Amino acid sequence: MPLKVLKEETAESLMLEWVLHVKNYKLTVNKNKCVGCQICTLACPKEAVTLEKHPKIQGEKAQKARVDIDLTKCNFCGICDVSCPYGAINVTVDGKHLLSVLEKQSFPQLVRDIKADAHKFPLDREKSEVVCPLKLIKVSFLTADGKTVDPSSLSESERQRLNVKVDVDKEHCPCCGICEVKLPNGAMYVHKFLSGKLSINTTKCPEGCTDCLDVCPITGALYLSDSNSKVHVNEMFCVYCGACKAVCPVDDALELKRTHINHTPVRSGAWNKALERLTSSTEMSKELKTKGSLKARESVRKRVGLKGEENA
Repeated sequence: MPLKVLKEETAESLMLEWVLHVKNYKLTVNKNKCVGCQICTLACPKEAVTLEKHPKIQGEKAQKARVDIDLTKCNFCGICDVSCPYGAINVTVDGKHLLSVLEKQSFPQLVRDIKADAHKFPLDREKSEVVCPLKLIKVSFLTADGKTVDPSSLSESERQRLNVKVDVDKEHCPCCGICEVKLPNGAMYVHKFLSGKLSINTTKCPEGCTDCLDVCPITGALYLSDSNSKVHVNEMFCVYCGACKAVCPVDDALELKRTHINHTPVRSGAWNKALERLTSSTEMSKELKTKGSLKARESVRKRVGLKGEENA
């Protein structure tokens, strides 16, 4: 049992801590990065994470849902840390980012397949960085001797000799793909790790309500239509996190289905249960069938290989 338990909340963070004889466990939620989505609440096997709607104030924009964690239920397993699309949750053991579910291989890592080709970035820092709605792209321009310079102060010939350095904060990137679309062709490649379907039932969507649009962290994933003044979805940029669903005042007005999660290989009952909650029992069954087919194929391949060796 812990010698000491702590839970502290500020405007910037929520912190939980276990102090044991030989170890110190700490979980921190960065409120600036947390968007109030549904992922951690669904992934948590202990149902320790909950979302709370803020009361709507007439005439003001909706606020993102508030995340809370029950210290009596949380065991610092790190599943919420692994699952967060925005990297807003950090679990440490003795100050180190060590997650038992990854060490034990009982939970997979989300695959954030993001590539940047610095040679294809425009020589305009502001234009390059502003495309990311979460400000996760940083661009530097270097001379041949490694000095950082502002290209706007250089001649065209000097600018063409610059080296471009691109840093993408992949840990906090939900893979919306806006950078891939808005930057020059080939400058960025982003493969979504969450796939699905988001739709809005305009007959049930309340007249004049923009709560989902107010809290959506991805600029352009939701937009207000000029034709009917209702919120519509641009699925090209949607990351299916559920921040919109968490604040929608009408249960059936917004339908969200996650159909696939791109992750590292894993065989785990904990992951199967999380996958079912995050997607559906149907999608979980599909993944299990796929794994079974791959296992059977590998078994046949080995048998055929062994038989071939015997005949040789």
